[in-house]
Amino acid sequence: MKVKRSEMWTAAVLLMLTFYVCASVPEEPPDRAAPSDGYCSWITRAQPHGAGSRREGFNEFRLRVEGDPEHYQPGSTYRVSLYATNPAYFRGFTLIALKEGHNGDQEEDYAGNFQIIDEEDTQFMTNCPPAVTESTPRRRTRIQVFWTAPPSGSDCVLLKASIVQRKIISFQDEGSLTKRICEKEAIYGETTDKPLLDCCACGTAKYRVTFYGNWSEKLHPKDYPRRANHWSALIGASHSKNYILWEYGGYASEGVKQVAELGSPVKMEEEIRQKGDEVLTVIKMKAQWPAWQPLNVRAAPSAEFSVDRTRHLMSFLTMLGPSPDWNVGLSSEDLCTRECGWVQKVVQDLIPWDAGTDSGVTYESPNKPATPQEKIRPLTSLDHPQSPFYDPEGGAITPVARVVVERIARKGEQCNIVPDNVDDIVSDIAQEEKEEDDTPETCIYSNWSPWSACSSSTCEKGKRMRQRMLKAQLDLSVPCPHTQDFEPCMGPGCSDEDASTCMMSEWITWSPCSMSCGAGVRSRERYVKQFPDDGFVCTHPTEETEPCTVNEDCSPSSCLVTEWGEWDACSATCGLGMKRRERMVKMPPSDGSICGAEVVEVEKCMMPECHTIPCLLSPWSDWSDCSVTCGKGTRMRQRMLKSPAELGECNEELEQMEKCMLPECPMDCVMTEWSEWSECSKSCGKGHLIRTRMITLDAQFGGDPCPETTQRKTCKIKKCNQGGINSEERKRRKEDRKKRRNKQGREESADELAGCKMKPWSAWTDCTKLCGGGIQERLMTAKKRYKNAQLTSCKDRKEIRACNVHPC
Repeated sequence: MKVKRSEMWTAAVLLMLTFYVCASVPEEPPDRAAPSDGYCSWITRAQPHGAGSRREGFNEFRLRVEGDPEHYQPGSTYRVSLYATNPAYFRGFTLIALKEGHNGDQEEDYAGNFQIIDEEDTQFMTNCPPAVTESTPRRRTRIQVFWTAPPSGSDCVLLKASIVQRKIISFQDEGSLTKRICEKEAIYGETTDKPLLDCCACGTAKYRVTFYGNWSEKLHPKDYPRRANHWSALIGASHSKNYILWEYGGYASEGVKQVAELGSPVKMEEEIRQKGDEVLTVIKMKAQWPAWQPLNVRAAPSAEFSVDRTRHLMSFLTMLGPSPDWNVGLSSEDLCTRECGWVQKVVQDLIPWDAGTDSGVTYESPNKPATPQEKIRPLTSLDHPQSPFYDPEGGAITPVARVVVERIARKGEQCNIVPDNVDDIVSDIAQEEKEEDDTPETCIYSNWSPWSACSSSTCEKGKRMRQRMLKAQLDLSVPCPHTQDFEPCMGPGCSDEDASTCMMSEWITWSPCSMSCGAGVRSRERYVKQFPDDGFVCTHPTEETEPCTVNEDCSPSSCLVTEWGEWDACSATCGLGMKRRERMVKMPPSDGSICGAEVVEVEKCMMPECHTIPCLLSPWSDWSDCSVTCGKGTRMRQRMLKSPAELGECNEELEQMEKCMLPECPMDCVMTEWSEWSECSKSCGKGHLIRTRMITLDAQFGGDPCPETTQRKTCKIKKCNQGGINSEERKRRKEDRKKRRNKQGREESADELAGCKMKPWSAWTDCTKLCGGGIQERLMTAKKRYKNAQLTSCKDRKEIRACNVHPC
């Protein structure tokens, strides 16, 4: 058998590549899973082979991410394609995704995950699991895989491809075989990204949007509103870039406000329909009560809409309730690609955003309008400590929903040159042109058997096989190629050689039944993937309908309920507790009667025996009112024992008491009792008596003020003896008394008394108290008594007065 040199050279190149791979893999102990560090790092460090024969800037191969985005959304999935421009092709390839600045020596250097679309074309590398390579080395011009972007915080990623051609190995850093894509950062307060370019796609595309609510007590346990949680009716539209339903950094319209605060889509739909030709389709879905149920109980709601060249954006919003003004949604999502095609699929995880019309911080905060109105912004985990999404470390909010927008049909002439989806490609089922035979001369084979029947009976791509037998191997050092050969194929009548044949897509999944109870209909669609070249119209049906029944019993008195949900967690962490489950009324009786079906079930549950917790207690009750209406008092709270008796005695306190303080009570002035009356100030004639009392507590907080602290009263002792005193003397004494009355407090003259000479008044004694009312005294004693003096007129005298009457 004669072998051409070009094919021998190709085989040698492939063997050389295999040798480089094997030589770079270090030997490791058999108990370790080969992490492929050596092989993966060799991929990233490999240099072009035969680079001298390549022209600088020659881009015959291209690595492309669908839509050519410059940024990726963490966790989203993208279609990645590797092309060869005509007439180039490639036989082998390698595809990896590296974090920028890393060399691939460690598993953490790789970003995201690949998913295989066609196992016949692609597979994961045996010695380098993060990488994708060819399944069999054969001639090809295009491969496609899915790539799921890494989580937030991964920064920029480099998608790199290596190409094995006939005589040249092209590596990642050549031409357009490297694609740099960076994480899309959410910049709060700025406006929603707007399309940079006008859409150049032709025809129209039909999409189905499906909403998956993940807002649940399991994923968002803090303050989760168990009884009233729901998603409001969803409202949106496909529209032009001249109309914006809502956007970050903008202000909510009245329609957006009513959805955000009340869950009402009426005003929003009115605003959308007023935009006329700026809107192509209004998107609506029903409300969901409760917010989350398993998909086997309630299917995720969906709606269909269309886009065209001028109205290629899609927006929607729905409220999570109860909440002040929190929503989720998409804003101006562009479904037109830069390659003049239509995006195949958009998967987006959603976090709640604040409409800026209410200032509440918890799910059930009272209505508190934001004045002035604030801009629409995403919620963060650091907004407020009472927020159900609060995280003191500022972590990312767990998404509350996921939306999937998937293309289900295209209509009209399609003008994109490069197909944007593998489903849009008519596989080349013609047998590859065997320009050269790469079988070594030392391998002797039988002839190839006829091709088997195609594995696909429809116009979807399948494969067929042929075989040959190895009769002899003349040189054991030269390996003989495979004995089986595969090639793509399609069912009868689907060959692109028959230009008059319509190529149809597979049927889309059935729509929901048109009736929620009883007999209805459901439908499904498919679309024309390729029209006949001779101009004939495709006659194959594009729609099918069939009858469906949701619930046979639709009598007026019956009601339709969902399946039971899962049981809640047991109310006890150990010992005996309770658990419950719920189901919803999907359709009440048509006669207006009450649905008799049970919607809540409760049953006992037993957890492991309590060892470390001797008793189970209910939460503390609220504190009672203070025991007084003013001043200091006490208040108390209680809790109940929930543990069963068999768990033993519970020593935990069931009642607590603490002091409480209300505004101070009014306090009246408090005084001591009156002292005894003092002696009369005169030994004869008219004098006065005095008594005092002290202030022990001054009036406070509006109480009655303090009355007088000193009282006086007159006293009259027998008339003074006037014998031996002439009229002149009486006149002098009268004048002296008059002088004493005019001079308050002046000391009496030592000789004011008849018949004796008195000493001056002594100084006042110290006050008996420093505060609160005391007494001071002073004395006057006789210095000399005359012979004619009466005893009573020459007695010692004493005066008393109050002092330091201010409160302590």
